[in-house]
Amino acid sequence: MAGKLTRRQVLLRATTAGGAALAAPYVIPSGVLAWSGRIGANERIVLGGIGVRRMGGALLRRGFARCPQVRIAAVADVDLRVAEAIATPRAEDERLVSDRWTPPHEPADLREVERYQDYRRILDREDIDAVVIATPEHWHALPCIQAAQAGMDIYCEKPLGRTIHEGQKIVQAVRKYERVFQTGTQRRSADEWYTACSLIRNGRLGKVLRVIDRNYRSPVEPQLPSSQDIPAQMDWDMWCGPSPRYPFNTSIQGNGMSPGLTYRSYRDFAGANFTCTGSHFLDMVQWALGMDDSGPIEVWTEGEPFDSRTGRGPRVFMLYPGDIRLECTAGSSPPRFVGENGTLTVRGTDVVSDPPELAAEPLVDPQVELYRSTNHYLDWLECIPDRRRPVADVEMGHRSVTVAHLGNIARWVSEQTGETGQRLQWDPRAERFANSDLANSFLEQPSREPYQLPEEV
Repeated sequence: MAGKLTRRQVLLRATTAGGAALAAPYVIPSGVLAWSGRIGANERIVLGGIGVRRMGGALLRRGFARCPQVRIAAVADVDLRVAEAIATPRAEDERLVSDRWTPPHEPADLREVERYQDYRRILDREDIDAVVIATPEHWHALPCIQAAQAGMDIYCEKPLGRTIHEGQKIVQAVRKYERVFQTGTQRRSADEWYTACSLIRNGRLGKVLRVIDRNYRSPVEPQLPSSQDIPAQMDWDMWCGPSPRYPFNTSIQGNGMSPGLTYRSYRDFAGANFTCTGSHFLDMVQWALGMDDSGPIEVWTEGEPFDSRTGRGPRVFMLYPGDIRLECTAGSSPPRFVGENGTLTVRGTDVVSDPPELAAEPLVDPQVELYRSTNHYLDWLECIPDRRRPVADVEMGHRSVTVAHLGNIARWVSEQTGETGQRLQWDPRAERFANSDLANSFLEQPSREPYQLPEEV
């Protein structure tokens, strides 16, 4: 169409003279792209993978490559060695994407997939319909926004952003460009959690009084490890992206779940276990309480103030509407819901209650019917042709990780003030604190040039 920029033209505007490598993330002007054409029911969905070192590679090899309605066309990783090895299974793939999440088909051959170091080359391609983003969380917001602007649907691993502000921007972009977005919180597609949340939403416990969840770790600010030589095929500046440029060390790069310190330990990059594991289990709290578009209204700490050098921190409490108290005080167990009629939780793949009949008796003619998905990957793919919102829509992913962010913020406030117990009043509609400028100062982190988010998506 005359007068309309193509993806390539937009990309080239951000390229240095002579076709040199891109110097900065391109931000697509509002309304320029956002392809509106629909994928037909009988057409294959062409995917690109952004960030394929660990979870991203496993998602493609064990998940989407086994979906017959998909063709994987390209992958990108700042470590080009990782992108080039996309067709080679890794030992941890099966642990990351277990058989219960794997579609029942043989995987496609990935040897002919295009490999890039810069993810923007994927966004430049007009043949790609959707992207799977599994970068570290400090690199979730910008690719999500740019993919939405480029008219691509998005599957993004949790947590959606390193701050509440980043999550807000992702939601704005997805809604503005009408994209189909699935958050990688796979428990939304697990039978046991569907059953547990359905029972709670339909009053099996009576009024819910308390939810007891894990005492999640918060990020720390430890001494940095010594600098190592950057591998020849690694773009370390881009890996650091919007966060400060740390010295390269394999322990910082880590794998996100390694023993000891990794990027997830540092506040500049992530929210530690609160936003990692918390994105899964706090998501179940949100689902069970019917808070997918809202959240807690108060958060506070009890115990000794947080110490960002050691990670020792106070217990975190939150209050939901209806006087439901969330207590992040337990060990490693999933959330336990306490109601007037008893308790209910999930152990492994079993729903467990006290008394046992609360979980044993099936629901008959439920008043509240939850979205039912039996495969997280297929659910997203099946929503794309019809432009439906999937089981873990972007707003749900954002609202659930916001609960985790609130817990971290409450601890940081306790460290700054040297005391605990202050009740921070959270307005889930405005997404701001009503009584603490200090707490509001943690809603956003500065981003390093040239990796800032656009002011308007």
